[in-house]
Parts: sequence; C-alpha cells; structure tokens
Amino acid sequence: MDNLFYFRAVNPAEQYILKQAEPYRSILLHVQVIIETTLPDLQMLYKFRIPFYYVDGKQAFCYLNVSKGFVDVAFWHGTHLTLHQDKLVSKGRKHMKSLRYFTPEEVDETVLVEVLEEAYSYKDRKYYK
Repeated sequence: MDNLFYFRAVNPAEQYILKQAEPYRSILLHVQVIIETTLPDLQMLYKFRIPFYYVDGKQAFCYLNVSKGFVDVAFWHGTHLTLHQDKLVSKGRKHMKSLRYFTPEEVDETVLVEVLEEAYSYKDRKYYK
C-alpha cells in the first residue's frame, strides 16, 4: 500500500484548459477558479468540444472557449443580462453574450462575479426572452 499513488483523473474539460497555450491557459484557469468559487453548485462538463458549465448537470449555464486570440466566457442566458453591457459581446449571436479576455490582466473579477450572479438568477428562465 505504501507504493500506491492516489490521483484524480483529469476530465476532458480540464484537459481542454490545460492543453491551451499561454496566455489562454492562465486566463482559463483564473476564470475557472472564479466560476467555481462563486457558484460551487455548477458542474463543468465537456460538451461540444469545450468546457461547459451546467446547473444540475443538465441545464446549460456558460461555456469557456479559446477563439481567434481571446478567451470567451459565454453566457447561455445572455439575452437576459443587464449588468456591464459595455463589457458584454454578442457579435453574431442572438441570445448569448460573453466576456472576452485577451490577457490575464483583463479579467476583472468584480465584473465577472456580478455577471455570473446575474446569469445564475436567470437559470430557470427560458433560453430567450
């Protein structure tokens, strides 16, 4: 028994984060910690080839994606969001809005937490208005 090592297997969503090049890996890890500290009941799953957070393992909440030089933290119920409109991006999407980060320094924890909490308050609403 002394020679046994105990470890936790890394799930595919965590693998996605860990395999990213810098600065994206650092951004994703920082955002992951903020999300999981702010809303510990969310579950991170690997869906559509990206990390996706779900409420109760079945209701989509937000996803993390590296795309075209930035990290996108996209909110499933983005159409309902009212806080920090100047920081939310909806380009080319009807219902989702996202916070985009190009560098780790751009992650404003206060803004992210406030948007997370607002989005969570809409978790029981329909996808669109």
